[in-house]
Amino acid sequence: MSTHAEDTAPELRLAHPVGATVQIVVDTLFARIKSEEYPRDTRLPSERTLAAELGVARNTVREALDVLEGQDVIRRRPGAGSFVTFRSTPQSAPSPDSVAGETSPLDHLVVRGILEPEIVRLAVVNMTPRMLTALSETLSRIETVTTDIDAFIALEEQLYIQIAEGTGNALLASCYRLAIDTYHESYRTRLRRRALTPRRMQEYQKRYNTLYNAIASRDVGQAVEFIKLHLVEEQKLLLQDD
Repeated sequence: MSTHAEDTAPELRLAHPVGATVQIVVDTLFARIKSEEYPRDTRLPSERTLAAELGVARNTVREALDVLEGQDVIRRRPGAGSFVTFRSTPQSAPSPDSVAGETSPLDHLVVRGILEPEIVRLAVVNMTPRMLTALSETLSRIETVTTDIDAFIALEEQLYIQIAEGTGNALLASCYRLAIDTYHESYRTRLRRRALTPRRMQEYQKRYNTLYNAIASRDVGQAVEFIKLHLVEEQKLLLQDD
């Protein structure tokens, strides 16, 4: 088993004692999260993958993940996986709820129009093969969702976050995460849920597949043009909702 956890002393205060092996897995995963080997908002490897890597039973990994979730280090999303929520360094940026009340759906779309074309452009240039594989896996999960709106939104956000992180620009990715967090705190989320019919989800699945193909083939022009057209469609949808 990896001893990476020994490099960083655990700081979790557990409400209940756990077995020694579970504790080692907790410390190992927490150390990786603190060191940003698993950055905030990224999906952890699957339980099966972690169990094989750490040389422990899958139930042990599951129990360790239960501990981390109980400590607000990760968050589980049904059908999507476990995502890092722990923030290793203080943030000086405004909290989402402090600006959400002043951010209209149109404001949010304007910010997306500024950020997303550049994010996509940089992602096409900078995403590594490993990042593309992870993006493909997220897309595959999105394509399995037909009626679960919450699962679809969670995976959709994960797809966008992965693209933002693929830019190699941590500040840009952080700005985009703030935009997503602000979206959560505003009433735009309710509008989004209302608009996501099964037919529209199927349409979005096709769109994201087109975007992925453009990124994977390193076609900057096609990827940027696609995201601009997608934003135009989002604006039309917003005006219909209004």
